[in-house]
Amino acid sequence: MKDAIIDALRTIEREQQVRVLLAVESGSRAWGFASPDSDYDVRFIYVHPRDWYLSVLEERDVIERMLPGHLDVSGWDLRKTLRLFARCNLALNEWLGSPQTYIEETRFRAALATLIPKFFNPIAGMYHYRKMAQAAFEGHYVDGRIGIKKIFYVLRPLLACRWIENTRSQPPTEFARLVAAEWVTGRERQWIGELLEAKAVAMEAQPVSIDAERAVELRSEISHYESIASALPAPEKAPLDDLDHLLRHWASTCADA
Repeated sequence: MKDAIIDALRTIEREQQVRVLLAVESGSRAWGFASPDSDYDVRFIYVHPRDWYLSVLEERDVIERMLPGHLDVSGWDLRKTLRLFARCNLALNEWLGSPQTYIEETRFRAALATLIPKFFNPIAGMYHYRKMAQAAFEGHYVDGRIGIKKIFYVLRPLLACRWIENTRSQPPTEFARLVAAEWVTGRERQWIGELLEAKAVAMEAQPVSIDAERAVELRSEISHYESIASALPAPEKAPLDDLDHLLRHWASTCADA
């Protein structure tokens, strides 16, 4: 599958006359809790030659492909990427931390990842992850049961909120690192470990039982982060000079690739 993904990305480069700077796996395969029937969600950042950015009208800045084999491929142009990065786009930050890489310009990835602390907004981050947890829990927990995929869409963002509460920094992409944090209890780790074992062999829609006590704890934590987020101090707005430099540099190199 990795070879097929790289071939698809190289075809996009030729057809669209772009250069892929970073292509990674996102979603459950990047987080570390894929099911046997999980799709491949490939996300990439690409750049056009410099003159493409000197047009009066802006062209489409997204490339999307649905390919055979449960392969979802979607990419953002570099200028779009940097604009979103400046506003602390959490999905993008997770791409930069993905452990499954298909294509990368190492210097580009390292330069952008280094800037995450400068542009990270803990308020936006906590609201983002809390909202994800709330939507997954309220939308799928019924009569004491929830799909095994969906319980991880509750747990992962809640642990990300804990990370932000304790560190004021971007949470890691890998679920295992969130679970290993010192503020996760042994009881919680044991339960999560049991869920991970079950998910590794279960179809994504298979339900699991969540007892009433655990459900109360999850609802309480979701509510807790709503109040915590509103109390966090607003970060200072970072200048965009470093992002402008990245755009100019990589757009200038695209024609030479």
